[in-house]
Amino acid sequence: MRWNLRMVAAERGIWKASDLRRALARAGLDISAGKMSNLWSGTPISVRLDDLEVICQVLGCEPSELLVVEPAAAEAAQPIAAEQGTVSAIRPSRGRKGRPPPPV
Repeated sequence: MRWNLRMVAAERGIWKASDLRRALARAGLDISAGKMSNLWSGTPISVRLDDLEVICQVLGCEPSELLVVEPAAAEAAQPIAAEQGTVSAIRPSRGRKGRPPPPV
């Protein structure tokens, strides 16, 4: 997944993070300078849905324009065991005081 805020903002004539921050504040979303810097220059770990809604409203865009799926990255994230068709065995842990758990 690629965060595309800077490109979407540029397409709408917003070239500075401070300009977007002011527009978001006018729409009721006050973002700290640090959080705005992370949204503008990096890929945030998380974005609240309420915040995403206001960002989309201010930029006149859809969430799919901000969050772009990159197929190659999604394929690489698939578990290796699923590709190989194997599943590792789950071993029960010892019960209390080192005794094995009761039979099932």
